[in-house]
Amino acid sequence: MARRLPGHDAVRGEAIEVRIADTSVRAFPDESIAAAAIASGTRVLARSLKYHRPRTFFCFEGHCSGCLVRLSGVPNLRACQAACAAGAEVEGQNAFPSAEVDLLGAVDFLFSRGMDHHTLMTGSSVLNRLANKVVRQLSGLGKLPDRAATELPEVAVRTVDVCVIGGGPAGLAAAAATARAGRSTILVDDQLRPGGSLRTDPRTGRRAAETRWADTAAAGVEVLARSTAIGYFPEDDGGVLAVSSPDRLYRIHATSWIWATGGYPVNLPFPDNDRPGVLAARAVGRLLVDHGILGGDKVCIVEVPEVAADAAALAAALREAGAEVGRIGLASATGTRGRSWVSALDTLSGKVDCDLIAVAGIPAPASEGPRQQGCKVVLDPPAGGFRVVVDEHGRTSAAGVWACGDVTGYVGPAAAAEHGARVGMNVAMATMAVDW
Repeated sequence: MARRLPGHDAVRGEAIEVRIADTSVRAFPDESIAAAAIASGTRVLARSLKYHRPRTFFCFEGHCSGCLVRLSGVPNLRACQAACAAGAEVEGQNAFPSAEVDLLGAVDFLFSRGMDHHTLMTGSSVLNRLANKVVRQLSGLGKLPDRAATELPEVAVRTVDVCVIGGGPAGLAAAAATARAGRSTILVDDQLRPGGSLRTDPRTGRRAAETRWADTAAAGVEVLARSTAIGYFPEDDGGVLAVSSPDRLYRIHATSWIWATGGYPVNLPFPDNDRPGVLAARAVGRLLVDHGILGGDKVCIVEVPEVAADAAALAAALREAGAEVGRIGLASATGTRGRSWVSALDTLSGKVDCDLIAVAGIPAPASEGPRQQGCKVVLDPPAGGFRVVVDEHGRTSAAGVWACGDVTGYVGPAAAAEHGARVGMNVAMATMAVDW
C-alpha cells in the first residue's frame, strides 16, 4: 500500500486536514489532492461514463482525466492539479452510493459484450424512450456546481519579447537564457509547481526543480504557474495566446514563441491496462521524489527498451525506499488481476504478485499547441509520436516560433535542459539581430 516516507515531511511545512470521501485525511498545502488521496489509501475516485468501471490516478499531470472529482461543490476538477486546502471536501463522481462501491457497476457485467444504447430496446418506441432515459441517468459526469458563478474572470494583457510555454527542464532553461540576455520573458506552466519531468526523475527530483524555478524567476522571468495555454489565435492583433489561470485569463502577445511543452506519459498495450493501480512510471516517480510517497510495497515496472535507463533509475530509487521491484518487458505482459486495485500482473512466465504497476513508455510529444501555431509536425514513433520539426537552432517551420526539449522528440530531463538553454540563447541572439 502507498505510504508517506519518514523525513520527507520536513520540507512540507505544517500539515492540514482535508476530507476525501467523508474521511479526514492529513495533507500539505503544496501537494495535490491526488497525492494526499493515494497516501491515505483512497483508491477509486470516479467511475467511467458508460460502464461505470473504476477510475483513478494514472499520469498525475492532469492529462488523463482519470482523477476527476467534485471539490468543495465544483464538479470535474482534476485531483492531481488541485492543491490541498484546509477544510476542502472531495467527493467521487458518477457512482452510487460511492465511487469505491458503485452499484451501477453492474452495467459492466450485464453488458460484458458491449452496449449500444442507440439501438437498445428499439422494437418498441415506448421502451426505447424509457431505456434512453435510464441510460442518460447512468451516464454523464458530475452534477452542476453548488453555486453558480456570478462574474466573469478578469482579463490581463501581457506584451513581451519572448513567451515560453512549458515549465519543465527545457522551458525553464530557455526562459532563463532569454531573460539573462535582456529579453522580457514570460513562462506559462500548467502544473501546480514548475519543474516538469525534473519532479518525476529520481536522478533530479524536487530540489533540482525548486532550484531551477527559483533561478528562472531570479533572472527576471514572469512565471505563470497553474496556468494553461488554451489556444493561439493568429487573427487577433497579430497573434494572441490565451492562457487560463486560476483567477483570470491572460492575453499574451510576443515577438518570439518557444514551445517547451514536453511529453505526455502514455499507457502501454496489454490486457486490462485500465485497472486502478496501473500508473505511469513518471507518476510513480513523482509520488516518490516530489511528494515523498512510496506508491506500493511490490511494484512491477512494465517497460519498453527505449526507456530502459529511466526504468532502471526508478527501480533503484523504489528499492532504496523499501519496495520490492520487478521489471517486465511489454512483450511479456499478458494482463492484470484484481478488483478495484491491481493485485498481480500476468506474464508469459506466470503470475507476479504486486500492488502497483508502473508503465514506462516513451512520452508522447505534446505538440498540439505548436501545430495550432502552424509548426510542422511529423509522426516519429521512436521519438514518442508526433514531434515538432526544428532545425539545429530550434527554429520551427513557423516564423518567430521555436521549440525545444521533449516536444521535439523524447530525450529526457538532462538533454532537454541543455537543448532549452541552447535554443533560449539562439532566440535571444535572433531578436538582438532584429533590433539592430
